[in-house]
Amino acid sequence: MPSPLALLYGLLGITIVLLVLILARPSITVSIGGKILAFLAFCALPVLCGVWGLSEHFERSKQTSFCLSCHIMGSYGRSLYVDDMNHIPAAHFQNHRIPADEACYTCHTDYAMYGTIGVKLHGLRHVYVQYLGTAMNPIHLYEPFNNRECLHCHEGARSFEDDTHTPMMDMLKSNQLSCISSGCHDTVHNIDALGKFKQWSPAN
Repeated sequence: MPSPLALLYGLLGITIVLLVLILARPSITVSIGGKILAFLAFCALPVLCGVWGLSEHFERSKQTSFCLSCHIMGSYGRSLYVDDMNHIPAAHFQNHRIPADEACYTCHTDYAMYGTIGVKLHGLRHVYVQYLGTAMNPIHLYEPFNNRECLHCHEGARSFEDDTHTPMMDMLKSNQLSCISSGCHDTVHNIDALGKFKQWSPAN
């Protein structure tokens, strides 16, 4: 069975053929059938293709491979394979505490097109930078990392709500104390030190 993307391209092709046909022979639109065909070609099919395409892109952009397709993100991809469980992204990725094929999206659910209007504007800036501008160096988050991204998985888990976290639980849930504070889980994407660590290689 063809993939959804292949079906979408097929529908786009049909739409283009109909548009060209009607533009080349506008007399077709004189009849009722021609008017229906014109409505499909100029209104219904383009809207359907647009909505379907946006949905496909939305799902594709959740994929780890999509996030790492920009060369500037390559070192962040390598940090997922650091052979040191003190590195939080690596520990989560390698132990499948998060879906490996949606690793970036799982821990950054408020990023780019998934967050508020302000965050979506940052996403548009990424598109501009990718093609016309200069990327920030070093890369950093626009806003401090929100504990919500940790709590949507860990809250309620026995291993999290133990004696270690109990005294600070209210501060963690209210974001007064960051999960990645110094002395806590503070080794995140340690890009500058990547060369010092062995890389884990998953079994084929």
